[in-house]
Amino acid sequence: MNADFFAREKELIFYREWFLAGREEPLPNPGDHLVLDVVGESILVVRAKDRALKAHYNVCRHRGARLCPSPEDGTDQDGPELSGGVLGASGIRCPYHQWTYGFDGKLLNAPYLKEIDGLSKDDLSLYPVGIETWRGFFFLNLSPELGVSEGHSLAAQLGEAATRVQRYPLAELRCAHRITYEVSANWKVILENYNECYHCGGVHPELCEVVPAFHQNGGSNLEWERGIPHRDGAFTFTKSGVTDRVPFPGLDDDEKVRHKGELIYPNFMLSLSAEHVAAFSIWPQSPNRTGVICDFLFHPAEIAKPSFNPRDAVEFWDLVNRQDWEICKRVQQGMNSRVHKFGYYAPMEDLSLDIRNYIARRIGKFD
Repeated sequence: MNADFFAREKELIFYREWFLAGREEPLPNPGDHLVLDVVGESILVVRAKDRALKAHYNVCRHRGARLCPSPEDGTDQDGPELSGGVLGASGIRCPYHQWTYGFDGKLLNAPYLKEIDGLSKDDLSLYPVGIETWRGFFFLNLSPELGVSEGHSLAAQLGEAATRVQRYPLAELRCAHRITYEVSANWKVILENYNECYHCGGVHPELCEVVPAFHQNGGSNLEWERGIPHRDGAFTFTKSGVTDRVPFPGLDDDEKVRHKGELIYPNFMLSLSAEHVAAFSIWPQSPNRTGVICDFLFHPAEIAKPSFNPRDAVEFWDLVNRQDWEICKRVQQGMNSRVHKFGYYAPMEDLSLDIRNYIARRIGKFD
């Protein structure tokens, strides 16, 4: 994996597909906003006065200054404060020359300039970013006009996965804990690893104690669409396989005792237990490095209980996650060897092979 190929992935995948960027819940009120680094592009997401989410490139249309500071900029304790950014619930102001925009991106005011000076406000709206929501998650499309012209909708990208998880109350859930990881591996290695359980017996002994099917016959013949059964008496992803949290209302009999997992390209991994959900967003950073955000979602009725404690799920998932990230790092290290050209996919790894087909359809054949 080299920098040139990663640049092609950015342009042809991450800047054109719908990119999972977060949950709606941190942005409840007009003016609430986030600045996100989406594979090298700074994007401003803001809740508008009409309660809709809006997204724009974090770039002023005048001289290109960033409207809001980005988290990756760090904090300069000795640096001067600049006025500007999101102004409460009233708009967005550039700190350079004080151009002001509405949350919809339209230019509202450019100090000391009028239409007679050649200024056309209609032509100087912020650069738009497509934004759509699905059951509490929001997704960004960095090439919205191209997406519209090609008929590429979020619904089409979600595909049948949306139907398979329809009984889980995803929109109602709330994040009770978040873990952010830095993984020394390419994003595709992480997705390939998520898409098979051939590795589970050797890498995840604790997980296989709870879900024996993951290591039986090398993790083959697993009923992913129906869900994977736990051992007798277990029904969730904790070390014991049980918890005092009750299953989500509305699940069918299988979903109350089986675990479901969905991989939605290009960067959404969704793992669903009977009473909690682990939602992973994948943030490619370089050919050999990837950020992963894992949000742990629970029902508000459970969170409201005085006894609520997500630790049993969080600690178990963190163990499994760190095992995955370590083996992904080892894979990346090995692939960087001059002797490694390509590998072999066993029958139980067909879904891992699917990521290569996905890449090839969007970028072309591998060199």
